[in-house]
Amino acid sequence: MSEINSVGIVSAQTAHFSAPLTLKSGSVLPQYHLIYETYGTLNADKSNAVLICHALSGNHHVAGKYSEQDKYPGWWDNLIGPGRPL
Repeated sequence: MSEINSVGIVSAQTAHFSAPLTLKSGSVLPQYHLIYETYGTLNADKSNAVLICHALSGNHHVAGKYSEQDKYPGWWDNLIGPGRPL
């Protein structure tokens, strides 16, 4: 990973939802966790937020590393950060 323009060290956040979620199939998740990462600073009017939805084989770790020793940056690390498209 190029350290230039990297989002750097990141941490995953978890939001817990205890209300049931009914899926299109009719199945119901009685509760669920949404795991996500954020990068940078949200501006005052909140117009700089971007939601990235991963493919079935992806995960929530999109950019940065979890520690200095982490060998694997996020799967879209080369596209996210200062001077990069997102």
